[in-house]
Amino acid sequence: MTHSFSRDFTAAPEHIDELGHVNNSVWVQWIQTIATAHWDAVALPEHRGAFFWVVTRHEIDYRGNIGEGEVAHGTTCIPGEARGAQSVRHVEFVDGSGKLLVRAETTWAMLDRASGRLARVRPEVLAPFRAD
Repeated sequence: MTHSFSRDFTAAPEHIDELGHVNNSVWVQWIQTIATAHWDAVALPEHRGAFFWVVTRHEIDYRGNIGEGEVAHGTTCIPGEARGAQSVRHVEFVDGSGKLLVRAETTWAMLDRASGRLARVRPEVLAPFRAD
């Protein structure tokens, strides 16, 4: 089973665009924030010290939105196996009633912290993300 990770995000005035709801660029920031928080919370200390991740692709479906002061509940997981240096992550945000707001699939590449070069994602790096 895949370990999921959740975090709430509250729309502040600086997140709101001229249409009165959270700007698309903010959703991208929140996707990166929840992914990074998941890595920091679950990865083994030796892996956090040896590797870091960069986004190589975002695929985002916008299905709804929220306004200032409203909360988006984000959940993320890593559903499949890594492919070389890359791993796919799923992220969803829902509102207080459970209505889907944003669904994303992002591809991340793992880099060796010492060399800055791509590093193959070994099974033991993703193992902590596999069980709840």
